Amino acid sequence: MNYLWGFMILIGVVYGAISGNLPNVTQAAINSAKEAVTLAITMTGVMAFWMGIMKIAENSGIMQSAVRGMRPVLKFLFPRIPKEHPANHYIAVNMIANVLGLGWAATPAGLKAMQELSHLQEERGQPKHIASREMCIFLIINISSLQLIPVSIVAYRSQYGSVNPAAVIGPGLAATCISTLAAVIFCKVMDWKRRA
Repeated sequence: MNYLWGFMILIGVVYGAISGNLPNVTQAAINSAKEAVTLAITMTGVMAFWMGIMKIAENSGIMQSAVRGMRPVLKFLFPRIPKEHPANHYIAVNMIANVLGLGWAATPAGLKAMQELSHLQEERGQPKHIASREMCIFLIINISSLQLIPVSIVAYRSQYGSVNPAAVIGPGLAATCISTLAAVIFCKVMDWKRRA
């Protein structure tokens, strides 16, 4: 990836020099660096706010109630994970954070879920360096990422002066519903084929 980005930057600079636009390339690089810092500060504020909300929800017991509410969904998606296994908690927290558009808050729970699924793999006497069925399903569902509120996209649009930053919520919800439905169907079909 580094080579790809380096190559693209080099091509842009060379093309700018050949076409006589090198001062514009330099100015664009400086402006982009300034925008990157501003965007990073904005996103840090948004991230801190939502991470705080997640922590409050966790400490107040709201998250535990939400996790209990997720049990039927988890049982449907991951029937082979024991009911009281810690992986269920982390998978539920990850999914809830993703639904709220909090990818930053979802990542730690996702890593812990994978760790717990790896321990479960060991308990079953399977090699832990090979992804289990549950790990694959979790990853596919995570990538499809159903989102009610795409917080990061709304923050980006707000940062860049969008008249209506929240206009993406409807289309985003429709797109992520379709992608998640496709992911669930794919996982269930593959699971059925494995058993057959």
